[in-house]
Amino acid sequence: MDLPATHFYSIEYPGYVRLESVPIAVKNVGGQAVLDRAFKRTSAAAKQQQTDATVELKLRPDNPFAHPVPGDVAPTNNLVLKVVKRKRKNRMDTDDPAALQGEYVATIVGVTSKTVRFRSMADYQYQPDANDPITKLRHAMDNMDVEAIRSYVLPPEKADYMVPIASPSQDGDVNMNLDPELTGIPLPEAGADQPMRSNLRLFPPPLFSRQTVPQFYNFKPSTASMISTTVNEETGEEKKRLINRMRWKGFGPLSMSYSERQIPEKAAQNVQDVRSTLNETLLKKLDEVFSERPIWTRGALFSRLTALEARDVINSKPLLASVCYVFHDGPWRDTLIRFGYDPRKHPDARFFQRLYFRNANHPILKPSVMTRRQERTLANMDNWAVAIEDGSERDIERRKAHLFDGKTLTKETASFQLCDIIDPMLKEMIEDAQELREDPDERDGWYTNHALERIKTVLRHKFFTVLEGHPASDDECRQLLAVSEKLPSKSAKDVSSLRSVRLQAGKHNMAKGAMRPEDAAALRLRAALDKSIRARGGIGTEEDEE
Repeated sequence: MDLPATHFYSIEYPGYVRLESVPIAVKNVGGQAVLDRAFKRTSAAAKQQQTDATVELKLRPDNPFAHPVPGDVAPTNNLVLKVVKRKRKNRMDTDDPAALQGEYVATIVGVTSKTVRFRSMADYQYQPDANDPITKLRHAMDNMDVEAIRSYVLPPEKADYMVPIASPSQDGDVNMNLDPELTGIPLPEAGADQPMRSNLRLFPPPLFSRQTVPQFYNFKPSTASMISTTVNEETGEEKKRLINRMRWKGFGPLSMSYSERQIPEKAAQNVQDVRSTLNETLLKKLDEVFSERPIWTRGALFSRLTALEARDVINSKPLLASVCYVFHDGPWRDTLIRFGYDPRKHPDARFFQRLYFRNANHPILKPSVMTRRQERTLANMDNWAVAIEDGSERDIERRKAHLFDGKTLTKETASFQLCDIIDPMLKEMIEDAQELREDPDERDGWYTNHALERIKTVLRHKFFTVLEGHPASDDECRQLLAVSEKLPSKSAKDVSSLRSVRLQAGKHNMAKGAMRPEDAAALRLRAALDKSIRARGGIGTEEDEE
């Protein structure tokens, strides 16, 4: 059977439509012109201009602030039937039930190739004040009322951001959820106990909700949440709140600022709670180590332990937190300090001060994810610890990594405690008690600024010369100190850069107190001149240097 060639288009209108209300329904979906563009547009063109392929249902077409319901034009293969019901005119003459019901005749008159479907929910609606100038301007723009648009002026700003709510006693049927502006009831005078509402003149955005299709939310409380009750000791009021019982609990050593006067005497409560689960042998050994020396860097502390013990200390965070605390600033920054020991009260604690400066030539590059995974696979902590045997050459090298003798390079970043510097010249300067403070300083500790800068100058110069492959002699360091004494405006840190550092412009050291690129360039030039002087004949005289 051949189908008729006539094509129809259908609209699944979400509402009751009678024959006389068809023009209203067509107007609500945008009019006949909008429907023609939506139906006649081909699929390829519809992908380029989605606005023409979308039909919007405006249940209040005269209100520009009412949010429409979007509908989509979907391809269909439905048949349009014409159904005719024929009834017998004189039904009283027969008792046949089929004759009483009538005869239905269905005829196919065409095919529907496209259908407009409204599957989205209606958005939230908000009606602003109809008498507001902005509302009138919007209506004028929709109606192309040029005179109204030209006559619009910004209204004076009033401070009536809160206005009283209309009393329901004036009309018992007034819905309190409605805006009083929509009820037509005049606003009453504000009394002392009169409830107020916002009058900020907020106009609705184009859309309120991004979800157009209803979805099953399936809300479930977190399995890790629990109710925590706290009681205010002064008022006795109980407060309840949800907390995550599976949250991460930090077991690192207690950290305090140099400006805090009270030091911790014992570990935090959460560390004390798990102390019974820790390795008692390791705890006892850590107590013995801290009884010998109250302050350690991590490298120095691990040098007193075997590789397997150091692995266990690193993997078990509460171990260190059970025996020590740390300063996060000051001259003992990032060192492990025994509980109850305050280095700010003991002048001998100057030997445990930490000096740290970065290697500007050392590339600080973030490895890729694949590189980090390979490194963890090839040299993880367990394999590293197992591979190092006690007393082996590798173990001896590991135990000396925190020391500096002025000749051997143990690491590319300088971070040493003064007591771990065994270079004879530096050791003599460190043990010199002539230039000490009565009270420690946050920057220099127990040393004066002059004494500490001299130590830094020699340490920096010796460290980087060892790093470059030609250790500096003591005479060269004394010459460097002599030059620093002639430059009072420059700190010893700047003068120490007389060595030939391969700094690059824009890539200078970003550590605290680092030189700017132009200062580094000037000092490199000075270092080059000193090299040429020494090449001509020794260190050179003061006249040559000037």
